[in-house]
Amino acid sequence: MFFRKDYAQPGPGVDRDEPEKTGLSRLAEIFSIECVSLVKLNLLFLVSCIPVVTLPAAVIAMNRVTRMMVLDQPVTLLYHYKSAFRREWKRGYAAFFSVAVPLVLSGFGAWFYLSRAMARPVLLLPFMLCSTVLLAALLASPYFYGLLTTERSFRECLRLALLLGLGRPLRGALAALSVYGSLAAAVLEFPISGIYLLLIGFSVPCLLGGFFIRTELKRL
Repeated sequence: MFFRKDYAQPGPGVDRDEPEKTGLSRLAEIFSIECVSLVKLNLLFLVSCIPVVTLPAAVIAMNRVTRMMVLDQPVTLLYHYKSAFRREWKRGYAAFFSVAVPLVLSGFGAWFYLSRAMARPVLLLPFMLCSTVLLAALLASPYFYGLLTTERSFRECLRLALLLGLGRPLRGALAALSVYGSLAAAVLEFPISGIYLLLIGFSVPCLLGGFFIRTELKRL
């Protein structure tokens, strides 16, 4: 089947005594193992987003699968994606709006106040507030979706995500740039980026985001 990985198929052996790869070597290893699955995952994500209202459930399902890939856990793509989609859709909606609402409102507010600050400098104060909220939301959101793949409560995930986003901003910035930056670039270059968005434009950024925050989540 197209969405099933054959774990019975013989392949190169892995030395159990070999030290775990890190950094770019580990990332390259993940891509070499999961490259085909990432294309399938991207197509599955797009298909499941066709009704539009299913987007939050699709996002959390994709994060669940890519998290398993980053942790080197066996993935039966269709089964694990469908399971997360069906079981975690409420959590997905809550997470989606917890991230989207602050990002949209603070982003609009930052633009609104900055565009008027030249005439009224006092508006720099609400601009700074909005830009701070925007930055915090951007840095915390990759940690938030990563934490939601654990057994922690929703409130605990949100609290820890904010602490990690502000306390470990470098990893959060790399993850946010991978997800939001690549998506923004693809949208600006559409329709040239159409093939990229169709094949890997969502799954690969999601995996990269999870990869950059993996060490911080391990410490928890």
